[in-house]
Amino acid sequence: MDVRALRRLAADRTFFAPTSLEGALERIGFVQADPIRAPARAQDLILRQRVAGYRAGDLERHYPDLPLTEEMLHVYGFLHRTRRALLHPRRIARRWHVEDAHPRLRAAILAYLGEHGASHPREIERALVERRLVHPERTSIVNGWGGVSATTTRMLEVLHHRGLLHVVRRDKGVRVYALAPLAVEAGPAPLTPRRRADGLIRLLASLYEPVPRSSLLQLILMLHDRAIPRTEMHERVTALLRRGLLTSRSVDGVTYVESSLAAPVVATREPRVRIVAPFDPLVWDRRRFERLWGWDYRFEAYVPAGKRRYGYYALPLVWDNGDDVDVIGWVNASVRPGPRLNTLVLETGYAKPRPKGAVYRDAFDAEVERLRVFLDRADVA
Repeated sequence: MDVRALRRLAADRTFFAPTSLEGALERIGFVQADPIRAPARAQDLILRQRVAGYRAGDLERHYPDLPLTEEMLHVYGFLHRTRRALLHPRRIARRWHVEDAHPRLRAAILAYLGEHGASHPREIERALVERRLVHPERTSIVNGWGGVSATTTRMLEVLHHRGLLHVVRRDKGVRVYALAPLAVEAGPAPLTPRRRADGLIRLLASLYEPVPRSSLLQLILMLHDRAIPRTEMHERVTALLRRGLLTSRSVDGVTYVESSLAAPVVATREPRVRIVAPFDPLVWDRRRFERLWGWDYRFEAYVPAGKRRYGYYALPLVWDNGDDVDVIGWVNASVRPGPRLNTLVLETGYAKPRPKGAVYRDAFDAEVERLRVFLDRADVA
């Protein structure tokens, strides 16, 4: 297999035939979340490529009825509930500052939620201030990003990460928490560390397959779970390959790891353009991106404006001509409000020569129309 065939395989593995929202979530297993809307949140941009008739915001609207849980895997996102047993109980080496600064807060929050059920952070904070468990003048704390968060909100995030709470829904984007179920879906007894390690490795491998082995090992380091020693996780990759639960292949001197699933069967491939999220599984691993597509796309939302090459939230532009799949450039999309109509504004850049001819133009226009409908915008510029 050469690089051209490898990128064809990567596209076919991740862009399965559009299905229902629940079906897509079960198949993909995990969807990364990001709060930036440019022009929509990452989770919505990812799902619109895999869910028939998907509209921006559908995930949040239907979340309470879906078998999902918000979790920190290697990054924060939406995990299929059947995979939650792979994450908990976590063993975390460090304590957060809020735990030391407010030693009584943890027990107070757990007691409040046990008594009142699912609650908004404002309701919890109000009750704790009234009980003088949080001093009115100490309701804020420096968070991990160097900004300021409500003390109660920060402790809720810590308890969520430790598996003691879960998100039942969002209220205008704010997480509403409840006590986590005592027994996760795999059964009342937690999985052994080895079974958890195997499950996490297979989940990550299937999400980004074919993934360079070096990238897979880096993903494992991002899990931050001391219950599973890092050295053992590396050994588990070798063991899964030996047992045939993962497979590997070498292309141009790089070892790529895949799940043991058979390659997808694609009857026909129509020419298609896709405008994808910066965190879409196809483009997530930047090292693989450069090897497959031949240029150094970067996510630049946190880069000073004067140093950006591609734009604030450049969306990779994928061109599948039916034979080859290539990421040929990027699109910056924004919504311009008007007196009567909101307009979707697109600015396109190319890292490679722009394809000529009507086939590409028609495919590009069709993708723009899909994006317009997804965003429910009236016009495009």
